[in-house]
Amino acid sequence: MNNEKDKTVSSSSPSFTLSKGINGLDKILLRESRGSSAEVYLYGGHVTSWKNDHAEELLFLSSKSIFKPPKAIRGGIPICFPQFSNLGPLESHGFARNRIWTIEDDPPPFPTNNLSKAFVDLILKPSDEDMKIWNHSFEYRLRVALGPGGDLMLTSRIRNTNSDGKPFSFTFAYHTYLSVSDISEVRVEGLETLDYLDNLQNRERFTEQGDALTFESEVDKIYLSTPTKIAIIDHEKKRTFVLRKDGLPDAVVWNPWDKKAKSMADFGDDEYKHMLCVEAANIEKAITLKPGEEWKGRLELSAVPSSYCSGQLDPQRVLQGS
Repeated sequence: MNNEKDKTVSSSSPSFTLSKGINGLDKILLRESRGSSAEVYLYGGHVTSWKNDHAEELLFLSSKSIFKPPKAIRGGIPICFPQFSNLGPLESHGFARNRIWTIEDDPPPFPTNNLSKAFVDLILKPSDEDMKIWNHSFEYRLRVALGPGGDLMLTSRIRNTNSDGKPFSFTFAYHTYLSVSDISEVRVEGLETLDYLDNLQNRERFTEQGDALTFESEVDKIYLSTPTKIAIIDHEKKRTFVLRKDGLPDAVVWNPWDKKAKSMADFGDDEYKHMLCVEAANIEKAITLKPGEEWKGRLELSAVPSSYCSGQLDPQRVLQGS
């Protein structure tokens, strides 16, 4: 797309740097004025790094990740579209995460209430080859933005552009890999007492117990009708991730644990200790769009110092707070 080694691109308001990343793949660097940053590869429209103003990495990226198409990048925030997992005829998690996206200089008006000056707009349209495996025309617009406080925001807009009058349906997830100090010291609040489908038990439906989630073995669950806010508390780092979402009723929680980690070529044997996937998703009830209709799904991630009360996070502050 671009032969220059480094290029700062400025349009009406945003500014970002486009350079060559691993294996020569194009990547975008977003930098917020207070010091936070994010990296986005055009391959997959894939956020691979999100750092706070102390330059601490907040996303997990496997040291064994293969940055070589058509293999998806392991870690960061892969986009699962138009199919989550193997819930359909396509390859697992669909094809958006292993296609080359394009920078869109002048996207349609973007209703937004954030004050971000650090953002990039990407677009994916199906190729002729894509149409052979999923015969629908679409425009998928993705905005990746950094807020003034270092929050990371991803907004997806997917439009049906079929000219034959046909609707299409899809499932979706932001497959977010969070970096944690020690998975055995992590708890997740906001999913208590909810129904979930257990992917380790043929997606059988269960109801979660009333305590915050903690981790001592492999977990792969799809929580249904989840709140718009979920807190992931890393006790050792005294850091809480707050995940806010809109248009995404489900939430996937995944950690492969030791046995599955060893079976994945692009994942270190012990890396499961330092990651947790909490994924804003739309899985149980597929989204259907008629021609001309557009769906929007938004994810916002923030990292805040944990507030303790008797050694535990005060859930009122994070889950009921702003």
